[in-house]
Amino acid sequence: MDKMNENTRENTENLSELNMTPILLAAVLGFVIMAIILILRKRSLGRRDFLLTGLSESGKSAIFMQILYNKFPNTLTSITENVGEYRSGRSSGRLIDIPGHYRVRNKYFDQFKHSAKAIIFVVDSVTVQKEVRDVADVLYSVLADVATQSCPVLVLCNKHDLSTAKGAQVIKSILEKEMNIVRSTRSRKLQSVGEEDASKPLCLGKEGKDFEFSHVQQNVQFIECSAKENQLNNLSDWIERLL
Repeated sequence: MDKMNENTRENTENLSELNMTPILLAAVLGFVIMAIILILRKRSLGRRDFLLTGLSESGKSAIFMQILYNKFPNTLTSITENVGEYRSGRSSGRLIDIPGHYRVRNKYFDQFKHSAKAIIFVVDSVTVQKEVRDVADVLYSVLADVATQSCPVLVLCNKHDLSTAKGAQVIKSILEKEMNIVRSTRSRKLQSVGEEDASKPLCLGKEGKDFEFSHVQQNVQFIECSAKENQLNNLSDWIERLL
């Protein structure tokens, strides 16, 4: 009888342990899911900046003033960032105008790139062919930066109020050809150094193929605009879809 009671107690304890196992697994799984959600939410909240970047005199500050304050100023070359809040309904994000001057551009881009939700790369549609080497070099650096791999990129072809402005598709084609040259030059430099570092810029595109924007990690789009004529509806729509 005692042995039977002992066996009964053991069976009861075993059943109790078996019943507890799914509960413990569910609790652990719930904890893991909550931790993932919190991490993703923290990352999402941490990235709320839309960075306006590009060469000097491309019209970044004019775009910044028009889209936030409906003003077209007579701007000078910026030497520090401009920061403003872009609001649409209950959603908002920061719009940050990065100085285009080569002496300070990288400094301010590095300061804000880790909080960037998206990149707005402004191109002067009138002078782009003449400045294509510099434009492609800066854009390549933006796209190859490890911190921007999750950021959508809008190449904003400004100054389309002028008759000599190049179209967005023409600018895209011009830049792809020049980016191919930039990639080749940078690849040779990396090979000569002979070092690999995960924190260093990436080599863009597909190996053995000419550079195309469709081959990069980011979603890159091209649109035309005019800050002077306040033709920025496409830009506003693009930002609001990402807020």
